[in-house]
Amino acid sequence: MTKRVRSKYKINRRLRVNLWGRPKSPVNKRDYPPGEHGQRRRKVSDFGTQLQAKQKLRGYYGNITEKQFRRLYHEAVRRRGDTVENLVGLLEQRLDAVVYRLKFVPTVFAARQFISHGHVSVNGRRVTIPSFRVRVGDEIEVRERSRNLGLVLEAMDSPERDVPDYFEVDYNKMVGRMLRIPQLAEIPYPVQMEPNLVIEYYSR
Repeated sequence: MTKRVRSKYKINRRLRVNLWGRPKSPVNKRDYPPGEHGQRRRKVSDFGTQLQAKQKLRGYYGNITEKQFRRLYHEAVRRRGDTVENLVGLLEQRLDAVVYRLKFVPTVFAARQFISHGHVSVNGRRVTIPSFRVRVGDEIEVRERSRNLGLVLEAMDSPERDVPDYFEVDYNKMVGRMLRIPQLAEIPYPVQMEPNLVIEYYSR
């Protein structure tokens, strides 16, 4: 499991975007990179643009490791169909992303910890691996002893985001289900993602 020891929101200022659309993001007040020379405008090369697109997409899903991200890219390439759609579909199938989308927790980082601590089951079996791949129709459930935790109640009541149409959720039973693999246009990213540039980055 990736451990993020730095402030989670530093990436927002580095990339100059509010990556998760949260009101506490520092980029809301200072939309320039940190450091003494942060306000200087620099011309970004094609490689730099591709690298930023990769950092943005990888960071959004909880700053997953480069090894995991590259593995997902290779699997997306192997699959039939559009590589871009395959990549974002695989990212959305990660259990930590699913738990976050279902609004069982307030952030994707909380989702990772929530899963690792054994609070989630898939099809009745406890799963503690955040990168576990959820299949269409799988039943994701918050275990009974965990349903009244503060962060769970906070997430469900939060007006910051809605559950996407490609999921269904029953908050009375604390059970959700993935209905289909989403297309890029359906995924509610708070900022514009450019997975096509990520494909270009890895296919150099």
